[in-house]
Amino acid sequence: MLEVYNISWRNTEKTAVALGYFDGVHIAHQSLINQMCAYACENNLKKAVFTFTKSVTLGHKGKDIVTSAQKLDLMRNMGIDLFYSPDFLDFSSLTPEEFVKNILIDSMGAQAVFCGENFFFGKNRRGNVQVLKQLCEKYNIVFVQADTVCFDGEIVSSTAIRNALADGNIEKASAMLGRPYGVNFQVLHGKKIGRTIGTPTINQVYPPHMCSPKPGVYITCTTVNGKKYPSATGLTNRPTVNGSGYTCETFILGFEGDLYNQNIQVDFYSFLFEARKFDSLQQLGDMIYSSAVKAKEYLEKTGILAK
Repeated sequence: MLEVYNISWRNTEKTAVALGYFDGVHIAHQSLINQMCAYACENNLKKAVFTFTKSVTLGHKGKDIVTSAQKLDLMRNMGIDLFYSPDFLDFSSLTPEEFVKNILIDSMGAQAVFCGENFFFGKNRRGNVQVLKQLCEKYNIVFVQADTVCFDGEIVSSTAIRNALADGNIEKASAMLGRPYGVNFQVLHGKKIGRTIGTPTINQVYPPHMCSPKPGVYITCTTVNGKKYPSATGLTNRPTVNGSGYTCETFILGFEGDLYNQNIQVDFYSFLFEARKFDSLQQLGDMIYSSAVKAKEYLEKTGILAK
């Protein structure tokens, strides 16, 4: 994959381009991108994606479901050749026609463009799907609007996934994502209370721009050095120890070692129960351990982990 973050860079090869923010790279995004990839292969074009990063808060965009690094990895796994991800401010002042001419044609060499029905572009979001279609016709670019994708009768969207996470409905969020919902954040030093009660946890912190699931305890599976371990993750403000701030703390059953400063993948599978305050640290430790045992049983029963 060629990673390009500067829209002034000029690609010399002809491309098919998928357009969108692709927050989550969910099954509707995947359908659009796969359609673009199939067209590119049939027409001897490079497979390209135009997305962007946000250095400012955008009122029309919710909190992110995946990090920029996760998005790039997902795109790489889908076989994308060219990945454009400039900062929003680098192109937000362009008119719709300038966007098509300066970026799609001059920078990306677009011969075909693919987008969803809710795609907006250009200064103040003046461009929509119909405007893009007209501009593509003007510049002799093939235009394709991807079909809507539904799950259980509901249109798949990043908003629907955020709502499912807010409800603790991990199964629905994961079904719409087409993979387990998960985090991949750096492990930070915490208060180290877990190790004093026999259940040491890894401490990860959600960045302010990332959406998080409903507070509570979850069945999770944690990957360390390519090996999967059953785990239990608590998303709380640590009421038992009078904590402050929203934390993501995971007890990994059967693992011993130092993971500080590493980015660790924790995949969520099911909501266990609401966050609660315990009368003692021992009760907290017992809950953490029993939750991890439940996670092991669940992951083995569902075939995610071998027995």
